[in-house]
Amino acid sequence: MKEEIERYLKERLGTSLRILSIKEAGGREEEIKGFGYGKPYFVTFETAGGARKEVVISSLRGEDGFGHEYLSDRAQILIWQYHAFNSLPGHVRALDVGYFTADGRLKSAGDAVEYFILCEKVEGSEYVKDLERLRGGARLREEDEKRVEALASYLAGIHAEKREDAKLYIRRIRELVGHSECIFGLTDSYPAKYITKLMDIEKRCIEWRWKLKNKTDRLCMVHGDFHPWNIMFRTGTDFTLLDRSRGEWGEAADDITAMSINYIFFGLLKTDGECIDRDFRRLYNLFFDVYLAETGDSELLEVIQPFYAFRGLVVASPVWYPDISEETRAKLFNFVNNVLETEEFDYKDVERYLD
Repeated sequence: MKEEIERYLKERLGTSLRILSIKEAGGREEEIKGFGYGKPYFVTFETAGGARKEVVISSLRGEDGFGHEYLSDRAQILIWQYHAFNSLPGHVRALDVGYFTADGRLKSAGDAVEYFILCEKVEGSEYVKDLERLRGGARLREEDEKRVEALASYLAGIHAEKREDAKLYIRRIRELVGHSECIFGLTDSYPAKYITKLMDIEKRCIEWRWKLKNKTDRLCMVHGDFHPWNIMFRTGTDFTLLDRSRGEWGEAADDITAMSINYIFFGLLKTDGECIDRDFRRLYNLFFDVYLAETGDSELLEVIQPFYAFRGLVVASPVWYPDISEETRAKLFNFVNNVLETEEFDYKDVERYLD
C-alpha cells in the first residue's frame, strides 16, 4: 500500500517524492490493513527539493447509518466536499477526490465535471406500449395476462430475498416521505392551487412513516422504480428491467404500487375518469392475486398506503401529465386520500377508493 500511495501522490501532485511515514489517526505507524474503510491516515512525504509535507487521506464509514449506507452516498459527500472545501475562505484545502479499487489502487476523480453510466443496449418494447394499446380499445390478449403474471412472479422472487438491517429499512421509509424524488419533492413540483390538498396528504404520510418505522423485518431486495416505462419486453414474457432506483433494499410495497397504479391510471384514462376500465381492472386483480399467492404477504395490504400516495401523486401530477382530464385527476386524488385513511387496503374493491 505504501508504494501505491507514493505512486498516486506523484501522479496527482506532479512531482517526485518519497513517503516517510503513514500513520493512522491515533498515531499507529503504517497500520493500513483497513485503509479505505473510514479511517483517516496522515501521510508524510519529502519532495525532490527536500520539502517535507503532510497530507490526510480519509474516507467515510458506511455502517453507521445517517444516509451513508451506499457507496453512492459516500461518493456524493466526498465529491461535494472536494469542490466545497476550496470555495470557503479559511477552510483547509482539498487536493483531490478519488476512489480505491478492489486491488488496492488509488484513482483520481478530481478532474470530473459530470458523471455518466455506460450500459448495454436492450432490444424490445417498453411495457407501457401494451397499456397504451389496451387504452386505445384493443382486445385483451392471453399474452397480456401472461405478462402480468410474469411481472408479479418476478417481484415475488426478488422480494423473497430479505436482509436484516433496521437502519436501512427506516431510511427507506423516511426517504419515501422526504426524498427529493419521492413525496415531498413531488408535492413541491405541483402548482400553488393544490397546496391545501397536498398539505393534508403530507401530514398523513408523516403519520404513516411512524406506523411503518418498526416493520424492519420487511426489508427486502427491490427494484425501486418498477413501472411500465422501465420494463422492456421482447417475445412472450421475456423482459429486461431498466433504471433501478434509490438502493438495492427497501419495502416490497414500493415495487407493487409503482406497477399497479398504472393499471388504475390507464383504466381511468380509457373511460375519461368515469371508472377503471374492465380489462385494466382484470390485470390489476391478476397482478395482486399472483403476487400474494406466491408470497403469502398479507401484511403488504397494511403498509401499502403511503406508497400508493407517492405513486398516485405521480400520475395525478399536472407537471408529468398536464393533458389528463380534471375528472381523472380528481379520481386519482380521491384514491390517494381514501387509501391513506384505510388500515387495510382492499385491492379486490379498488373502485371504492376513487369516490
